Amino acid sequence: MKRLLVYLKGYKKESILSPLFKMLEASFELLVPLVIASMIDIGIADGNLGQGDRAYIIKCFFILISLGFVGLICAVTAQYFAAKAATCFSRDLRHDLFSHLLNLNFSKIDNIGTSTMITRMTADVNTIQNGVNMFLRLFLRSPFIVIGATVMAFTIDAESALIFVAVVVILFIVVGLIMKSNIPMLKKVQSKLDDVLCLTRENLSGVRVIRAFVKEDSEVLEFRDNNETLSRLQRSAGKISGLLNPLTYVIINLAIIVLISVGGYRASSGIITTGQVVALYNYMSQILLELIKFANLIVTINKALASANRISDVFDIEEGMEGIDSASSHMDSDYAIEFDDVSLRYHEDSDESLTGVSFKLEKGKTLGIIGGTGSGKTSLVSLIPRFYDATSGRVIINGEDVKTINTDDLRNSIGIVMQKAVLFDGSIKDNLLWGNENATDEEMMEAVRMAVAEDVVLTKGGLDSKIEAGGKNLSGGQRQRLTIARALVRKPEILILDDSSSALDYLTDSKLRSNIKSLSYNPTVVIVSQRTTSVADADMIIVLDDGDVVGMGTHNELLNNCDVYKEIHYSQVK
Repeated sequence: MKRLLVYLKGYKKESILSPLFKMLEASFELLVPLVIASMIDIGIADGNLGQGDRAYIIKCFFILISLGFVGLICAVTAQYFAAKAATCFSRDLRHDLFSHLLNLNFSKIDNIGTSTMITRMTADVNTIQNGVNMFLRLFLRSPFIVIGATVMAFTIDAESALIFVAVVVILFIVVGLIMKSNIPMLKKVQSKLDDVLCLTRENLSGVRVIRAFVKEDSEVLEFRDNNETLSRLQRSAGKISGLLNPLTYVIINLAIIVLISVGGYRASSGIITTGQVVALYNYMSQILLELIKFANLIVTINKALASANRISDVFDIEEGMEGIDSASSHMDSDYAIEFDDVSLRYHEDSDESLTGVSFKLEKGKTLGIIGGTGSGKTSLVSLIPRFYDATSGRVIINGEDVKTINTDDLRNSIGIVMQKAVLFDGSIKDNLLWGNENATDEEMMEAVRMAVAEDVVLTKGGLDSKIEAGGKNLSGGQRQRLTIARALVRKPEILILDDSSSALDYLTDSKLRSNIKSLSYNPTVVIVSQRTTSVADADMIIVLDDGDVVGMGTHNELLNNCDVYKEIHYSQVK
């Protein structure tokens, strides 16, 4: 939590004024029992309400009204400053957390998991916001009231005030023990919430598959089990935190019984007055109310601390693969892409996804990559824009090691179409401008024509037509063609098509490859596919099998000397 409090630095004024106004409100509240005691002892002690006594009671009444009104203004002001500080705190924290997550490399994002990132960006940040809000309002007020009431009790009667001291000590011990056992349990609750969110997300995104395989009942049962586990953990944590209020009530009410007994005896002995006994009772009641508030604050703080630790864990993950600040100096090389004995392992304890890959691709040439599912095709092309770092060996782009090239410069020179076509909520134009924010309508339409997507744009009503999040109002082939157009708008030096035509028919796929070959800026093209027809015209084809290069050459050469390529080809042709 300490490392996150830095986000309150910009709101020092609000963070100071909020507790100060709360303490000011508490100061007025501490005066109320004294006014009531004075009203009893002076105004109505003798039981004969004369004209002067009535005037004194009315005077005290207006003093109480004034104290309440001023206290209300202080409370509202404190609430405003606390809410502003907490809201701005969560806004800045969420912004930096989002920025940090975007700067993580792919392997670290894979390790964290999408559901976990969403939970920490939403539920955890909101929990911390509530904790900060309550902390600013109550962390000084409640102790101030407790200590202040105890001090005021000493000014009335020292012997009776010792009861206050004993109560405060006992309650703080109880609160400390509950906090110690409750924080780890709340952390487990938040962790289990990640699992429930992950399961929910998978079911919502894969609802068609679930229905196709008639798996609704099993998925409902699995969700019920996870939800029940979450509920059980929440109940266990709730039982511990739920002890605070009843224990506080029991301890305070026992103290009130003792206080009234002692106060009644001392009042009958003439040591203190009846009004002072009432004042002591009121101070004990104030302590009761504040400790109930403090108990709720502790529960909220416990949850906030658990969430803060989870967010701190994310911030502790190093961003890695930081880009070079200076502009890259392109070396003069005939080769656009070179792999020098490259191997890749996603995790330290996992098997290699690529092993000893070496090849050179000249500028303006086309490279085809083919292989079975899980053979390492996407892993290979992910190393070119440096989404992952090679475990060993070197990846060289235009004569420079990718680790020495500014990351932004590297990726700006590459147009990549992912295996899964992703479009964002907005217009077609908005999505195409991701490729080049300065592109004109003519340039965008040219890219659309090259991607064989002109019919999609015209059917939908032009570049300004609406696209739903994820391209849900488009077919799979339409999404793929628009994502290819988005890459072509950039006019990249290197164009990577990662199995991005799998939803296209053979005729459209053939026309797309023909258009790419006719591009005026002559990019270096990398085509990943499971169809031999998609890579048959490539200048060089790499055949992968379980991360190993088992064949390299042209289409005809591989048909003669690569059994894996031959098997793939004839399984599709015949």
